[in-house]
Amino acid sequence: MRPVLGIIACNRSSGQEMAQQVQNRYIVKALKYADVAGLIVPALPDLIDAREIAPRLDGILLTGSPSNIAPGRYGDAEPGEGPFDVDRDAMVPALVDAMTARGRPVFGICRGFQELNVAFGGTLRRDLGPAHHADEKTQLGPMFAHGHPVSLTPGGLLAAMLGVAEIQVNSVHYQGIDRLGEGLTVEAHAPDGLPEAFSARVGGAPVLAVQWHPEWDADENPHSQAYFRALGRALRGDPLSGQSG
Repeated sequence: MRPVLGIIACNRSSGQEMAQQVQNRYIVKALKYADVAGLIVPALPDLIDAREIAPRLDGILLTGSPSNIAPGRYGDAEPGEGPFDVDRDAMVPALVDAMTARGRPVFGICRGFQELNVAFGGTLRRDLGPAHHADEKTQLGPMFAHGHPVSLTPGGLLAAMLGVAEIQVNSVHYQGIDRLGEGLTVEAHAPDGLPEAFSARVGGAPVLAVQWHPEWDADENPHSQAYFRALGRALRGDPLSGQSG
């Protein structure tokens, strides 16, 4: 039996109704390259207790999303710019707590990266320039083609995993890290100094998150494949390269 990966859903409109949705690219690339089974976890905190979900999962993936994290979640009184997903904002911290309490891996992509930073007490900024997102009217393909290099932290987890000092990544985000969350180690920086990846070890739980979208180009990009293969190893209880314990 393969390990089971929980994949967080978003609350998004579908016609005249709300639906729990995850873009297929997250599910397909995670299951393919991590070689795991998957279950979608609804972001319905009023109906689902994260402590009920955690024992049934071997790890969790917090995906990207068109929505932003509501500023109130990290203590910012400004209203910010949506769209927002307040139920996912509430569900994810509870999931992170429940999973790490059981020593289960937590991985993040884009919004998931930002969610983890907030879950560990960090804050976000919303003043990023065009280096981090193409024009909002750009079609999907060119939008994900927009990118920049990131410098991997020497001696860090990602540098050890990938065996290089720098990689090129796509960049599709309006929010980014302001204050780094407690216990997080920066694994990569953008040219403007913005943290683009971090790792942690919370008790026995490995945490790894990236600001970019490895699911978008995984079939053509060995560095993106390496992210999901690391996820698969973590779900099987193997320490990530560069981590011990």
